[in-house]
Amino acid sequence: MNTSIHTSELAGAAERYQDTSGLLCRLIRTSSFSREEAATADIIDGFLRSKNITTHRFLNNVWALNAHFDPAKPSILLNSHHDTVHPNKGYTKDPFSAEEKDGKLYGLGSNDAGGALTGLIQAFCFYHPQKNLPYNLVIAATAEEEISGKNGVEALLQHDAFIQSTHHAFGDEGRNGSFGIVGEPTLLNMAVAERGLLVLDCTAQGKAGHAAREEGDNAIYRAMTDIDWFRRFQFEKVSPLLGPVKMTVTMIQAGEQHNVVPHECRFTVDIRVNELYTFEEVLQRIRSNVSCFAEPRSIRLRPTSISVDHPIVQAGLRLQRSHYGSPTTSDKALMTFPALKIGPGDSARSHTADEYIYTDEIRGGTEFYILLLQELFGSRITKPM
Repeated sequence: MNTSIHTSELAGAAERYQDTSGLLCRLIRTSSFSREEAATADIIDGFLRSKNITTHRFLNNVWALNAHFDPAKPSILLNSHHDTVHPNKGYTKDPFSAEEKDGKLYGLGSNDAGGALTGLIQAFCFYHPQKNLPYNLVIAATAEEEISGKNGVEALLQHDAFIQSTHHAFGDEGRNGSFGIVGEPTLLNMAVAERGLLVLDCTAQGKAGHAAREEGDNAIYRAMTDIDWFRRFQFEKVSPLLGPVKMTVTMIQAGEQHNVVPHECRFTVDIRVNELYTFEEVLQRIRSNVSCFAEPRSIRLRPTSISVDHPIVQAGLRLQRSHYGSPTTSDKALMTFPALKIGPGDSARSHTADEYIYTDEIRGGTEFYILLLQELFGSRITKPM
């Protein structure tokens, strides 16, 4: 990782690393599959309470506010998830061992997104007691990110107690300039844009008939025309960050037996939408060009972007971090206010066998989050807790 972060600027870095690493190891050793995160929510809640921080909980989502929360000021949501996927069959190590070897910490969820989550928690703890911050800080450790579930950050942002405690800071556009930092493995570079995910279930209708006679209207042939359109069509607007909208037919089902002309053919299209289009625009274009019935499974995971001119992005640029468009989807897609995705670790390691994060990434990620907020706050000197 980039050593220009200058983690030695901040007193107490070694102690914070031990604290962060200890929490991360506890989380790795505790199963937290999506929808089954209660135990890790307990750990996070207990960790924050051990720092004399008042916590709140809704389902398996835990949140807290800085000690001197001022409703007149804008707020920053520090968010990452504590759920994990199931370990794949390629693991050679115990996915819950939290084994440290050769400068790596192994374990399920270590990279995605334990390093980012614990780094954000530690940064929140660092600033929690401080007075006169120009922004409020809200830490939110949320659930169900790996399955894009509805009981994670989306439910939390709509929860009355959260809305009231944060004084409506995270409305549609972010009150008074409120915004989010989403912790995901990005090698500490800034994902300022993110593709949206639109999945279409398409149905081509025909008419059944006997395959031996000239009868019926073959739904497969009708589907083939539309599938060919999905393969060939290109949307005009190409994002400099995310490239073109990408449409891929990924599944197809039709027919009941060999001698019957199928009356129906169903197929699925995976569409990755850049930030230059809304889902509504994409759907309108598709429906005006295909004959099949095209129904979106969800319109929740929308494309997002944050301006390069935004103060948090400018702060990252001053710390010599690069910016890019992310092809992967995260909880950032569920936020209607500006949000920057950034964190330690590498997304290429996510969901892989023997997942790991470098111990230097754990240390550097925590200190970088603190420095990033420092840079935003306009001060290079911050007293440790």
